[in-house]
Amino acid sequence: MVNPRPTVQLRLADAGDLHMTWRWLNANAAYGTGYSPPERIAEPLGELTEALPGSGSPERLRAAFAGALASPESELRLMRRLAEVLWPKPLTEQLRQANDLGFRALVRLQPSPRVAAVPWELLAVDDEGTRLLDLADFVTAAPISLRAGKAVSETSRRENVPTAATTVYVLDPAVPGVGRGAGLGSVLGDVAADPQLTAFAERVIAAGDAAPRVSEPVELFRRGDLDRDWLGERLRAGASRLFYVGHVTSAAVEGGQSEDARLHLACGADTSGLAEAVRGHRPLSAKDLLLGDLPSKADGRAGGAIWPAPPRVALIGCESGGDTRFAESFGLASAMLHNGAELVTAAKWILPTNLAFHRLGGIDPAERPLSSLIVAVDDAHAAADPIATLADWQRERLAAWRASGALADAPLLWAALTSIVL
Repeated sequence: MVNPRPTVQLRLADAGDLHMTWRWLNANAAYGTGYSPPERIAEPLGELTEALPGSGSPERLRAAFAGALASPESELRLMRRLAEVLWPKPLTEQLRQANDLGFRALVRLQPSPRVAAVPWELLAVDDEGTRLLDLADFVTAAPISLRAGKAVSETSRRENVPTAATTVYVLDPAVPGVGRGAGLGSVLGDVAADPQLTAFAERVIAAGDAAPRVSEPVELFRRGDLDRDWLGERLRAGASRLFYVGHVTSAAVEGGQSEDARLHLACGADTSGLAEAVRGHRPLSAKDLLLGDLPSKADGRAGGAIWPAPPRVALIGCESGGDTRFAESFGLASAMLHNGAELVTAAKWILPTNLAFHRLGGIDPAERPLSSLIVAVDDAHAAADPIATLADWQRERLAAWRASGALADAPLLWAALTSIVL
């Protein structure tokens, strides 16, 4: 008999103190509790906030490229401080015990809004610099309330029987009304000059199961026809995966409206939708994905019927996985899970582009960290076990960071990823 993978559920809650509870899902009476008072966690969490790219402005990016996550010594020191106040030591010992038995445990972590941006995998749990990523794989557990929505969306998907197992690629779509160098301009730049992305596109074309259908690698990127109508048609026709790379505008936490998070597709300003038009286009919001056109039509359809999500979704954009920053999580990742996805890989904070690394970080132009991340996520989502595959890639990145200490290997980019599951 094959032993199931050891899995532990860790939940954190903000109630003045930061409270934590955990239990092993496939063991008898294995559980624990802990807490940290606010005065202990405020300073290291503040240091983490200062180390992240923040708004993504050139000033914040320059600061991040010279900050705590860009230096091996300061990064390790910060991760030790965070582990001391956020991670229960008894759980570390339990993870070690699983390792001693030949298992790498899976941690299903449900963070509270206060600690939503913490890179848990990086926490250093001993004097030797052992990271939690050395001991376990991690996923973010979505709120339990989403399970009912998933059941509804699966019913919607059965009404549209898939005709093919297609991967739908929306790669750096051309946003109407903005130029390449504008705020919503190209994320990836000149793909023809990027060997990694060119090779990636060649593999996609050779596989023959992707939408849109193209014959040349550059035709897969920066398209002006990838709007919400095209996306809905492709998803309703049947898809095994959705892979998005582009601009994401997160909702302001102080507003409390996580459903205002938006994807920027090639939708004109005259497109119907629930988000306000921006310059020459209308973004697709999480609210659109959830409600569809029900608010505007007597015979409207819910979002899950218009945009049924395939089992695996990747949203490679700034703070695309920022749902857990809100007390009520109805952002883009949650909307995809509600509409039928089983796994959504997204980013917890702003993702620096290759160009930002080159111009503001001063790395060699031949190094393309964002391109490497895109290829790694796509490879993981095509694998039998996407969670383990992505974690293995992150362990490779961690090994490179330990060996080189170079900015191109820094966790500032690759540690932003999280896989969100029900």
